Amino acid sequence: MEHIRAVVHGVVQGVGFRYHTRQIAQQLGVKGFVRNQPDGTVEIVAVGTSEQLNSLLDWANQGPVGARVTQVEAEPHTESTHFDGFTIER
Repeated sequence: MEHIRAVVHGVVQGVGFRYHTRQIAQQLGVKGFVRNQPDGTVEIVAVGTSEQLNSLLDWANQGPVGARVTQVEAEPHTESTHFDGFTIER
């Protein structure tokens, strides 16, 4: 399993981005969390296979209707954390 941390930039708060991210992650079988950041970005920390994570990042580059994603920065997440599912954090 791989761990990633991604930061999504653009118009990504107030458009249901976290809720849709959770839905897509659950469909893909990815575990982790999504949360809004004070600077207007959305952070995604996820664990899954390379294929699952690539699919999640492909979706994040588009986002839900109403979002305008300008950039997704993704990097390996070195903190080994166990997640029971995929949650929305506040």
